[in-house]
Amino acid sequence: MPIEQKHIQALSALEFKARQVVEGFLAGLHKSPFHGFSVEFAEHRAYNQGESTRHIDWKLYARTDKLFTKRYEEETNLRCQLVVDTSSSMYFPDKTDTTGFTKVEFAVHAAAAFIQLLRKQRDAVGLTTFSQQVNIAEQARSNAVHLRHLMQHLEDLLATEAPARGQTTSVVEALNDIARRAHRRSLVVILSDMLDGQDREEEVFDALQHLRFNKHDIILFHVVDRKHELELDLQDRPYTFVDVETNEQVKAHPSEIRDAYKTAMAERWHRLKLKCGQYRIDLVEADINKGFEPLLLEFLTKRARLY
Repeated sequence: MPIEQKHIQALSALEFKARQVVEGFLAGLHKSPFHGFSVEFAEHRAYNQGESTRHIDWKLYARTDKLFTKRYEEETNLRCQLVVDTSSSMYFPDKTDTTGFTKVEFAVHAAAAFIQLLRKQRDAVGLTTFSQQVNIAEQARSNAVHLRHLMQHLEDLLATEAPARGQTTSVVEALNDIARRAHRRSLVVILSDMLDGQDREEEVFDALQHLRFNKHDIILFHVVDRKHELELDLQDRPYTFVDVETNEQVKAHPSEIRDAYKTAMAERWHRLKLKCGQYRIDLVEADINKGFEPLLLEFLTKRARLY
């Protein structure tokens, strides 16, 4: 039977890749020690005398001689808000210098994979993107048209050229915006390099605390290029380092500053980890060179703990 063209066109390139990532991940998961994770989340609860018998699972009664009622989607579904940083620093490394992902490309593909996983679990998902301000603010829904709409937003991000240098991050405004709009408890998944400036660290954590105060659960995927950004693994020659968010420039030789730089980055990670632990936020390093499986496993583990 020939494949109709409309069925081919229905899947975008990003959606096709995301499905491949998720299907491969789930296939590996079922062969691994983590096979106990369910991707269907069908649940039952004990029948209470006096309740309507309409939702009793009679097939289960025939096997167990006990009465259970089916729990439907509105009772078990999770609401997830994906938050993607699209500021200047997320367009590192320069595409002319690498054949791999930039940080924003990695974050977009990860978000697309999360949407596919959430779709399988019948969860509602929304999308927020931000740079200097909130650019996209889609509420969490679970219908197919909405999910396709989110995929289109992500496709558009992949087609967007890197912004001019000097476009700073404003994660504070994005998090406060979500806290104002999300009235029901949600899982907030943040994909960001968290380069909002050291002088704004307290504001960032105040915004995260705002979300926690509203009973939202948070996973912060700290998107980094570990090789270059954390370990300063560069060629043995002088460089002009440019801050893409402030446009400040520093000339230096990697071998002369590497130890001090790595110490400073380790201290920054330690501060971030301590604060996240204080506010009960899951902090996960998302190295753009390590693939998506570690992120999906962390996400699925978090979801299993919540629901």
